Amino acid sequence: MKVLRCRDVGPNCDWVARGATVEEIMQQAGVHANAVHGMTTIPPELAEKVKAAIRDE
Repeated sequence: MKVLRCRDVGPNCDWVARGATVEEIMQQAGVHANAVHGMTTIPPELAEKVKAAIRDE
């Protein structure tokens, strides 16, 4: 299982995603970024930072 904590990417946010694959986590992160942080697009450099923050649990 893989895990991503929004706090590890930068914002003071307690949201956590869990999934079997990086793609699954990235999908959840995109929905979260839009719904909670108001981001309509994810810049490529932020996407790379998010991918780097995904850890095995």
